[in-house]
Amino acid sequence: MKKLRHMIRRHFGFSQREVNGFLWLITIMVLLTAAPFLFNRFYTPQQSINTATDRQLLDSLVAQLEAKQPERPGKRQLYTLPEQLQPFNPNQLTAEGWQQIGMPPFMAQRILNYRKKIGDFTYKAELGKIYGMPDSIFQQLYPYIQLPVEQPEKYKRNQRYASNSRPLPDWSSNYPPREKFILAPFNINAADTIQLKQIRGIGSKLSARIIKYRNSLGGFHSMAQVREVFGLPPNVVDSLEKYTFVPKANAPQKLNINNATADELRAHPYVTSNMARLIVAYREQHGAYKQVEDIRNIKVITQEQFEKLRPYLEV
Repeated sequence: MKKLRHMIRRHFGFSQREVNGFLWLITIMVLLTAAPFLFNRFYTPQQSINTATDRQLLDSLVAQLEAKQPERPGKRQLYTLPEQLQPFNPNQLTAEGWQQIGMPPFMAQRILNYRKKIGDFTYKAELGKIYGMPDSIFQQLYPYIQLPVEQPEKYKRNQRYASNSRPLPDWSSNYPPREKFILAPFNINAADTIQLKQIRGIGSKLSARIIKYRNSLGGFHSMAQVREVFGLPPNVVDSLEKYTFVPKANAPQKLNINNATADELRAHPYVTSNMARLIVAYREQHGAYKQVEDIRNIKVITQEQFEKLRPYLEV
């Protein structure tokens, strides 16, 4: 057991307490994995299930419910137009008259309600606007409707009002034209909160958050890093990439891995606590780093983490 603890501690760089926690976690996972098999082995059901009997009982209950279910009162009847339609005026038909030409009772009553609230029909197409009127039925009724094809001029009140209304005066001619504000791109590593708030969507909180993350990094070395700032909406990220830039000759603040303490390394957003401790431990065991790439000898540091950290490290 001691040999196993030593191997885990050496391979992962764990402390004694972390090794104990790791072993307890593995034990719990094994027990949880084996629990279903142990339960099925020792558990014996007290009562068997008769599938055929239960299915017959369920089928009988469903049949009883379907037999007792009343017919839906709101079920709509089909439209049945007579074989020989006669010309008709929709403003003169009663509910019985509409039913005689094939309208179901609910549609006949709906047409009468429309005439009561809106007024008489003024042209043929107005009947087709009734809610629930099928287009196929309206097309069959269309040749027999005794109304004009187009709306008469006397009913076109809105159009006549619009044509006779007086145009409003143009007050904008009394004032000089407003100059358009154009925001020039600026260096994001040198910007303060006032400059950042000139971009639409960035207020006091977001501007302070961007600067805080920039300072913790030691400066942005790529505009892609602004996507790592917590809480930035996609449209704000797009605006930052449009109106800000990182100079080509930019030199971010670097950490000397031969002199930095574990706390100083841990303060960087790209360095975890475990990585900081292992970087210092490797330096103490093997001596000073000769080049930045030497930290790749630490197995827990992946290639992706190293590429992100490389611009911020020096020896």
